[in-house]
Parts: sequence; structure tokens; C-alpha cells
Amino acid sequence: MAFELPALPYAKDALEPHVSANTLDFHYGKHHNTYVVNLNNLLGDAAGSSQADLEQVIRDSAGDPGKAGVFNNAAQVWNHTFFWHSMSPSGGGAPSGDLAAKIDAAFGSLDGFKEQFKTAAVTQFGSGWAWLVSDGGALKVVKTANAETPLTQGVTPLLTCDVWEHAYYLDYQNRRPDFVQAFLDNLVNWDFAAANLAG
Repeated sequence: MAFELPALPYAKDALEPHVSANTLDFHYGKHHNTYVVNLNNLLGDAAGSSQADLEQVIRDSAGDPGKAGVFNNAAQVWNHTFFWHSMSPSGGGAPSGDLAAKIDAAFGSLDGFKEQFKTAAVTQFGSGWAWLVSDGGALKVVKTANAETPLTQGVTPLLTCDVWEHAYYLDYQNRRPDFVQAFLDNLVNWDFAAANLAG
């Protein structure tokens, strides 16, 4: 069986006005789908079909120049799927419970987290991702370039924001900071992050 494009966890217009249906048509329907198609073409009969298979492909190809195409496409399939779930039509607000306590411990406050996360997202040169991760139980903000993913860095990703231009250009043009702010204020899915923290 080949990898398939995972279904979005909401309708394409569900994130409006912060992310338009037009953006999701292109970002999910074209970009994300192309990574799936490319990955299957590269793997051929060796393609898997499950999340575990995909994560194994990513780990097996990471750091191997001869498998750069496989890694880039596999990681982008995983990163994008994780990104869709990092947003919710009822997102924003504040986390609760253990996640809120760990954010306060790591960043001083929710506002402290938002400032650090936005800085990481805005200062990522070129294409990439900003992440909230758990590293041995302590929360950190990290950024990765291109298709790189925390999956290969020994930490647990909790949520991510895509800062490739195709994630926001149709809605925000060159205003990446405005997109990241909208993500943090209106879209971030704290329930998803809490579930990832709980393991």
C-alpha cells in the first residue's frame, strides 16, 4: 500500500478569516499532496501506509545524502499533517493543566511563550518551521529549516507553525509576523499540544 494524503481535521473554510479556503486549496491540495505523490514515486513498492511507517522512513533517511529526496518528501508529509492538527477553528486562548504549568515554568508566562515562538518563526531565514517541543519534560521553542523536523532530534514535538511562504502568502503576502500572530491568537490547538505532551 502507498502513503495517502491524510484528511484535513476540518473543512477547508473552517479557519477563515485567519487562513482562507483558497490557501488550503493550494497548501493542502497541491503542496502537501505533491509531497505524498513524490514520496510514493521515490519509494515504489517499499512505500508504507501508516504513521509509524512514515516516521520510520524519516528516521531511516535523515542525514543520508543519498536519501535526501526521500527524507525531504517524507518529512514534509509528516510536518504538514502535524501542522493541520496544530490549528483548530476554535483555537487560540490559553492552555490549561500540565501544559499551562510547563509553559509558565519554561517561558515565565503564556505571553513569554508567544514572544519566543513568534521570534523563532519570524527569524527563520527562508523556508521552515517553528515548534514547541518537550525535551526531557522541559518545554523549548525551536526552529527548523526546510523539511527538517524535531522527530530526528530526540525531542517530542507538541505543535508547529509552517513559515514556508506558501503557508501564508495568499492571505498575508510578505507579512509573516501577522500570520504567526494570527496563528498564536486565533488558531493554535492547545488540546493537540496537551495530548502530545501526555504522550
